[in-house]
Amino acid sequence: MEKNRDNLTTESGNNGLPLVIVNPKSAGGSTQTRWSELASDLRSHFGPFTVALTKKPGDGVELAKKFVSAGRRYIIACGGDGTINEVANGILETGEDVTLGILPAGTGGDFRRSLGVSSTPRDAARQLRDGVTKLMDVGKVTFTDHSGEVISRYFLNVASFGLSASINDRVKKQGGLAWIPSETVKGRTKFALSTLQEVLDQEARVVKVSLDDGPEATLSTLNFCVCNARFFGGGMQIAPDAKIDDGFLDLINIGDITTMRILLNGYKLYSGSHLALPEVKGKLVRKISVAPSDPDSIVEIETDGEIPGRLPAVFEVVPKALKIRVPSE
Repeated sequence: MEKNRDNLTTESGNNGLPLVIVNPKSAGGSTQTRWSELASDLRSHFGPFTVALTKKPGDGVELAKKFVSAGRRYIIACGGDGTINEVANGILETGEDVTLGILPAGTGGDFRRSLGVSSTPRDAARQLRDGVTKLMDVGKVTFTDHSGEVISRYFLNVASFGLSASINDRVKKQGGLAWIPSETVKGRTKFALSTLQEVLDQEARVVKVSLDDGPEATLSTLNFCVCNARFFGGGMQIAPDAKIDDGFLDLINIGDITTMRILLNGYKLYSGSHLALPEVKGKLVRKISVAPSDPDSIVEIETDGEIPGRLPAVFEVVPKALKIRVPSE
């Protein structure tokens, strides 16, 4: 690697260089084995940089906070959506004026799709060099974590509960999908087969929902998605009209739909045409409060592919909160 993390902690003279926070375990561990190639592409098409490595979950947050405090003002996340989320959370928690860049090296790549960032590291490096910096919205969710503490965290892409969270949890525990290339029809077929049991077992949940501090309503949902960007689940276009700088979150609710209709219409999630189904409703909102109708029910939430806790939760948009490097138009 360019420099190891320990060296970086003492080399204050490098504060003017971009810092790349790398998750070597991303893409099923292939980022570690491919790093020499990735670093060469980045160096050739972007310029000099320094490196910090994550070793465990949560390191991206702490590393970003540490190096922002040390004066870094341009941090690039190298990994998947979870790594990008951690680095962004670290930046946002400092409140400092810092730019986030993305060098994709994960399996899903949903957030980079919404930004138009290339999946090819060489082209992504060129986009980091020649792109523009824009202010984007982020989502903020306040919820109960696994230890029972009420905390808040930011999400860049999508937060959800229901079927998507259950599938993410199954994938995390079994590790059965990390190698599937979601960009291919073959990969999507494997994904569908691997998650069929989850679909068969899933039942609609009844929750209490308040939109923009309005009156509380009871809602039946199979999958409830709060979207800042357009894609999730390895290329599903869950919110085809979402914009990352409009000051709103796109609420997409898939209501009580039969298993057969899920199987027959699942492909529509990739094209974004699922919004035409009568069971699917969409709405632009700034704040969403959700709780299980049954207080004893445990409903886990998913944020940018991770499962950090459970309902009740409050989802809010934070407009123009983060600078991010995007391809020039």
